Amino acid sequence: MRDGAIRSSIFQNWFKKRLDVLGLNHDSPRRNSYPDFRLVRHAEGYELKGLAYPGRDASYDCNSQVPCGEHNGRQVYYVFGRYPAKPDGNSYPVLDLVICHGSFLNADNTYVHKNKRFRSFGSYGDILVRDRKMYVAPTPFSLAEGTAHRRTLILPAKHQVDGGLAEFGTLIRREVEKVVTAYSFDLRTNKIETKLVPNPNAGREHVFKAYRVPDDPPGSVMLSGSSE
Repeated sequence: MRDGAIRSSIFQNWFKKRLDVLGLNHDSPRRNSYPDFRLVRHAEGYELKGLAYPGRDASYDCNSQVPCGEHNGRQVYYVFGRYPAKPDGNSYPVLDLVICHGSFLNADNTYVHKNKRFRSFGSYGDILVRDRKMYVAPTPFSLAEGTAHRRTLILPAKHQVDGGLAEFGTLIRREVEKVVTAYSFDLRTNKIETKLVPNPNAGREHVFKAYRVPDDPPGSVMLSGSSE
């Protein structure tokens, strides 16, 4: 088993134990299920991403499911945990943790992922081509400063938060002027082209709040590159 798979499995077990301690009934992760953990009595789901540190932690592979904040009527939260790339022994301690609402990664909940295929490729016209999409999205560690070596919760500003948490920052993401609606791939030149159309929500601001427990180390959370 590769180190990444080991970290993913350990991280899922770590998260499962915490759900069990809280008495939150949930469906266990299954292959190709989304999100990983789905609560039974609450319309919530949690998608887990274990990341190596130091290593690739600015982006992650979404494995055919684009991030979103709502799926099948459930609010979706992403749980990012960083583990040491080269642990001391067989222990993989969680170095830092970010739980964020899926809309912080992508505000669109309407896109429906589907893999397509066709069979007519090759000299004899009997080779199957599968259009199996892979999405690569930024992580909160690259989107927001002040998340490293901390425990941070990032939620839409309109979400109500129970007592016991302190606000550590406001993060505003703005939608782009144009969005991709289609792409084409030329099998002769290996070139890919995208089709852009005006975004009807261009410039729309999505406001999020960052929270931590009050006794956590100080330090505000802000969007990377922000002067706010």
